[in-house]
Amino acid sequence: MTSDRILHDALIGRQGSRADLNTPVLVIDRDALDRNIATMAACATAAGVALRPHAKTHKSVDIARRQLEAGAVGVCCAKIGEAEVLADGGIAGILITSPVAAPAAVARLAKLAARAEGVMAVVDHPAVAERLNAALAAEDARLDMIIDIDPGIARTGVASAGSAVALARTIDALPHLAYCGVQYYCGSQQHIENYVERRAAIIERTDYLREVIAALAEAGFAPRIVTGSGTGTHRIDIELGVFTELQAGSYVFMDKQYLDCDLAGGEPPPFEATLAVDARVVSANHSGLVTIDAGFKALSTDGGVAVVQRGAPESAVFAFMGDEHAALVAPGIGDDLSPGDPVSLIVPHCDPTVNLYDHYHVVAGDTLVDIWPVSARGRSR
Repeated sequence: MTSDRILHDALIGRQGSRADLNTPVLVIDRDALDRNIATMAACATAAGVALRPHAKTHKSVDIARRQLEAGAVGVCCAKIGEAEVLADGGIAGILITSPVAAPAAVARLAKLAARAEGVMAVVDHPAVAERLNAALAAEDARLDMIIDIDPGIARTGVASAGSAVALARTIDALPHLAYCGVQYYCGSQQHIENYVERRAAIIERTDYLREVIAALAEAGFAPRIVTGSGTGTHRIDIELGVFTELQAGSYVFMDKQYLDCDLAGGEPPPFEATLAVDARVVSANHSGLVTIDAGFKALSTDGGVAVVQRGAPESAVFAFMGDEHAALVAPGIGDDLSPGDPVSLIVPHCDPTVNLYDHYHVVAGDTLVDIWPVSARGRSR
């Protein structure tokens, strides 16, 4: 079996070794990654809000550690499986941001709460709160609970201020649960490309959040934690002053979806593209087209297509050609590139692309300096 470690361990530390990686391969620019982590940490600190970045983006114990070292209070996980892996890696302060409702998953969450430091979870239904309380009683454990509020997309979350108050009362009456606050994630607004339009959309949604918070406060359940936000709206949310902590995640990598957005209201982009898929030309028999070895199995398909970062004209058009292949189309590209030539691609959507790989290949300049596991790859249950 040819694992990443078998293929590439000997390249670590060898000058220029990025050029010798077997492709397709997932690559992180370490120094740019650290700059992105520091930039978001400084932004949160300056605003006086906590940062609990979403680890569903990177699924990595190594990256989570770097975020905590930079000042994050913890991380978010989308699923119990991700949380188990990161907790086993020594990561504290984990918030599970999707409701854990299935009986088997609830039992796992209760065991995690009993052994890991600072675990929190969201809930959006009284029956699930009662199920969690029973499982926690069996483990003699308690769990801090965050009420998930539907921002208008009907995916998860309580659907009204009244439902939020009723759920807070249920949690308060259960001895193994502790009500701590609310979650509000406006996912559909994160990728509105125009800053002014995105800001207007978030202002409207935040007005509703204020109504829910006011209802909770009037009932004696003022939230200590108001968690949410994302890479696309973090500046706007800081300005509006409702969140006590930010869950932004994709800022560590950036992808085409976020690079297409004006994140800073006309100012220079605050974050760099740190994640790439390195590929190689495998066929160049046509003047206007070359074929590379990165297709559907190498890149997510839900966020459009990849764009060239280096190794080919940035204007080259990417087109999927099957499971293993894609085309780069540009005038004369087949005359300029030859089979074996390397090409680096900015990914369309970072989260699902990461989930296709076992390891990150960490580079400084053009030298491979480390290989990190995608620790929670495939842990979607």
